Amino acid sequence: MALTNSQFQAVMRGYEERQLKGRHEQEERQREVYARIPQMEALDREIGIRSAACARRVLDGDTAARDQLREDMAQIRRQKADLMRQAGFPEDYLKVHYSCPDCKDTGYVEGKRCRCFERERIRILYAQSNIQEILERENFDTFSFSWYDDRERIPGLGVTELAYMRRVERRLREFVRDFPDGGQNILFTGSTGVGKTFLSNCVARALMDRGISVICLSSDGLFELLSRSRFGREGQEEAEEAGEYILDCDMLILDDLGTELNNTFVSSQLFHVINERIGRRRGTIISTNLSMDLLRDAYSDRVTSRLMSCYMTIPLYGADIRMKKRSAAHASAG
Repeated sequence: MALTNSQFQAVMRGYEERQLKGRHEQEERQREVYARIPQMEALDREIGIRSAACARRVLDGDTAARDQLREDMAQIRRQKADLMRQAGFPEDYLKVHYSCPDCKDTGYVEGKRCRCFERERIRILYAQSNIQEILERENFDTFSFSWYDDRERIPGLGVTELAYMRRVERRLREFVRDFPDGGQNILFTGSTGVGKTFLSNCVARALMDRGISVICLSSDGLFELLSRSRFGREGQEEAEEAGEYILDCDMLILDDLGTELNNTFVSSQLFHVINERIGRRRGTIISTNLSMDLLRDAYSDRVTSRLMSCYMTIPLYGADIRMKKRSAAHASAG
């Protein structure tokens, strides 16, 4: 999941442009303030004069010069703050306004890539993969209730499939709106073709539209990547980088859990990913055809314990929608 050199340079040019834009806008605001409050420009000149005088005194051996300068600067800052407040300007009006306050539009925080950099990286990688095309087709705007029955009631729930899915769709929109504060993790369960992957994609697209970094992986894809990272197979360096981001991206969507070839490595890695992401307060959506009992049998009590305590479980019901769509297409063609 690494960027090419040209892609990396394009990302960094974007940060440079944001920095220049921020400084330009700051200069515009400063000119506006000077025009409305001439004393502000005089105070800024005074800062330069006193700083230069302090430097000369230090060179002459005056050990009290720096302390005096700090007192002078504090007094000038208070004067400036009073003038800004009296003129109705916000307190931070003359500061640079960054697109990302964490990295100050540099892309890095303490030598590590900022989360905004990782979001941009995922956006670029998705733009050149088929996930972008899939999310154009599968999102809340294209979600249809017409495939759900409105006659038979779901046993034990007392509502029809249609009424239940309206409730699910509303809850998922709330999840996206409030993420991460209103909840972080979802477990979709249900048989093949009931819409688990489609709903996961709806959430993925809506979160990405909010600028939230999302990684979508099949169960097979996740464990293949982790295996390359762990056992030094071809592409290990890239896999290690991707493996770390799997633990730290805003939202990980894991599709079709239970379809992979299960073994001790898979079970241990699944627990590690789930547990680590909970600890880092990162969101995860898992879809599976397995019931909770079958998940416990396939993986471990530790995995199911985390799922039951930290995930919102959404069971899906009904017949295979893909089969319904094929039948409808055949009927239309006939």
